[in-house]
Amino acid sequence: MELKKENCEITIDMLLIVHSEKRRTVQRDRQTDPAASLQCRGGFQGIGNGNRRRQKFEGKDLHGNVAQTQHQQQTQVITSYDNQGTHLTVEIHPRNKTPQLLKKFSFDKRFQGDRNGNTRPQQPGGKDAHAYPWDRSSLKSMSLDLRQFEKLDAYASKVNVKSSLEELVKDLLQEAHTDLEKVRAIWIWICHHIEYDIVAAQEKDRRSYKPTDILQSQKSNCDGYAELFEKMCRIAGVHCMTVAGYSKGYGYQTGQSFSGEYDHAWNAVYLEGRWHLLDSTWGSGLVDPATTKFTFIYNEFYFLTHPALFIEDHFPDNKNWQLLKPVQSLRQFETNMYHKSEFYNKGMLAAHPETSVIKTVNGKATISIESCSPTLFMFMLNGKQENGIMTFKKNGMKLEVYPQTTGTHKLQIFAKGTSDLYSSVLEYTLECNSVDRSIQLPSELHQPVGPSWFSEQAGILKPSHPDPIIHTKDGRCSISFGVEEGISVLASLHGDEKITEETQRRYIFQLHGEKRTELKVQLPYAGKFALKIFAKKRLDPGNYVFIFNYLLCCSNTKVKWPVFPESFGNWGQDNELLEPLSGVLPANRNIPFKLKLHGVAEALVKGQDTWPLTLSQDGYWEGTCNTAGCREVYVMVLENANHNFYSYILKYKVTAQ
Repeated sequence: MELKKENCEITIDMLLIVHSEKRRTVQRDRQTDPAASLQCRGGFQGIGNGNRRRQKFEGKDLHGNVAQTQHQQQTQVITSYDNQGTHLTVEIHPRNKTPQLLKKFSFDKRFQGDRNGNTRPQQPGGKDAHAYPWDRSSLKSMSLDLRQFEKLDAYASKVNVKSSLEELVKDLLQEAHTDLEKVRAIWIWICHHIEYDIVAAQEKDRRSYKPTDILQSQKSNCDGYAELFEKMCRIAGVHCMTVAGYSKGYGYQTGQSFSGEYDHAWNAVYLEGRWHLLDSTWGSGLVDPATTKFTFIYNEFYFLTHPALFIEDHFPDNKNWQLLKPVQSLRQFETNMYHKSEFYNKGMLAAHPETSVIKTVNGKATISIESCSPTLFMFMLNGKQENGIMTFKKNGMKLEVYPQTTGTHKLQIFAKGTSDLYSSVLEYTLECNSVDRSIQLPSELHQPVGPSWFSEQAGILKPSHPDPIIHTKDGRCSISFGVEEGISVLASLHGDEKITEETQRRYIFQLHGEKRTELKVQLPYAGKFALKIFAKKRLDPGNYVFIFNYLLCCSNTKVKWPVFPESFGNWGQDNELLEPLSGVLPANRNIPFKLKLHGVAEALVKGQDTWPLTLSQDGYWEGTCNTAGCREVYVMVLENANHNFYSYILKYKVTAQ
C-alpha cells in the first residue's frame, strides 16, 4: 500500500509500535519481515512530551498510551499530524489480509481516532489560538466564575493521599462530573499536596519522578508534577498533554537568554472544544530565594491562564502550544517585560515601559503602572527605599527614580492587595550612564509623595497643593486641606541635617479652622525637605499613622528661618496666630502680638513683666510686650472668668543680649 501527502511517501508492509521511557518511535519489525520498510521525507511530525524531543510518528491506544507489541497477524494503527494540526490515521494489515480501503485512513483537523473508533483531540490549531497582546478581558482562557468551585475546591483539597492513582482519582471524582470539574479537582489536589523538591532542583537533578513515587514522597520536580497531572487526567477521561519549554521561574535573572535543555514542564488540557494551559508546579507554592525553602501558597493565576499572559513566563518547545496568534519568538520571550503572577492577581493591567531593561535619561527613569482599582505600591532600588518619588493615582501609580551612581541597578516594585503583605510584581534593570547631582532627595522622604486617593481615605480632602513637589523662593509656604470630622492631623519637617524631632515640628505651625487645617512652613536652610503628614482618629488611643509627604524645594541660599513658637495642649484647634510667627524674639524690643483665640475670658503675655491683651472689635486679641530682662515669653489665657488659673498656650525664646 502506498500513501502520499505533499512530499512524504510511506511504503508499509508490517510495523510494530515500540515504547521507550524517554521517547516514542515507530520501528519496523525486521525479525518478522526483513523486507518491511518505512520512508518519510518531511510532511508529518508529532509533539514531544514533557522535556522529551519531538518524534516523527506516534502510536497510542484508547487511553493515549503507546501501544505495546502486538501479534504480527493483528491489524494495527499508526497516527501522526503536522504543525498545522492535519491528522493522519493509517491501519496496517498483514500481507495475506485484504483491507477495507474506505476505513484505512482519514485526514481530520481536530481529532485522531484509535482502532475502536474513539477520538481524541490533536495538537492545537487555529481555533485554539488567542490574540496577542492580551485584550484585558480575562485572566483565564475560558469564561469562569470561581465561586462555582468553592464546594469542589474545599472537598478536593482535603482528600487524603491514596495508595494508587486510580483510587485517588476515583475519590476526587465523587464531587466532579464535567471535564472542567474533573480538571479542577485534580488541579486543587496536586496544588495542595505535592511539594516542590527544592533539594533536587539545587542539585540540578532532573530525575524521573514516577506518579506512584510522587504519591509516597509527596515531592516532585516540574516534570513529575506535569506527568502526574497528565496521568490523573487520563484516568479521569480528560484529554491532557505535557508540554516542555523554558520558564522564568526560580533563579531567573531579568533579561537573561535561554538555550540548551528545556528547564520546565507544564500541561495543556482539552476542555469545551479547545486547548487550555495550566502549571500545577507554580500553582502549588513558591521557593523563598533567601531561605531556599518551598512554601505551599496556592496561586490561582496558573489555572487555565490566558495564553497571552502565560507566554510571559512559559515558552514551549513547540510554538503551537503558545496558543497565540501571532506566535512569539524566543528572542521576544527573552526581552519582553515579565509581569509576575501577582501583577495580575492584584488587578494590574499594564506597565510602562514594556521592557525589562531601562536606560536612564539625564539620570532619571520613569515607570508607570495601570491598575483596575486603587492599589498601594512601594519600591526598592538596590534593596533600599530611596532615591525615588512615587505618586499614587486612582488607577495606578507613577515612579521616578534617580540612581546616585552610574552602572547597573536593580529596581523592584511591590503591590499590596487585600492582605497586609506587599508582593513583588515587577522587576527592572536600570542602566545609568549619568547622575543628576541636582536631585538629591531627603533620606526621610517616604512613599507616597503627594496627596492621593489614599489620603482621601484617611480623611484628608481637597488639598491646596495637589502636586507632590512644592517649590518656594523665600523658604516659606502655606498648605491647607480639608479634614473629616473626628480626624487629627500631625506634621513634621525632615531635611538631611540632624535635628531633634521636637525641633522638626517647630518649623511647622498648624492652624485649625472649622473644616480645614493650614500648615505654615518655614525652612531652616536651602535644600530639599520631606514634609510628612500623619493622621489618626481623634478618639483612637493609638499612634499617628503616616499618610503621605510633600517634597519641599528651595534653592535660595540666603534662607535661614527660625522655628515657630512652641504650642501647648491648650492651643485650641480654631485658634489663629498672626504675629509674631517667629519662635525666637529679639532682646530689648517691643513686640506686637495679634491672635484669634476662641472661648477665653482673658489673655496676656508674660515675660519679665506681664502685659494684658485686649479683644478688638474684629475678634483679635492684641497688645505689646517688651523682651527686656527675660529669656522666655509666654502667651497665657484664662478660660473661665470665675477662675484665677491661667494656662500656657504659646512659648517664645528671646535671643541673648
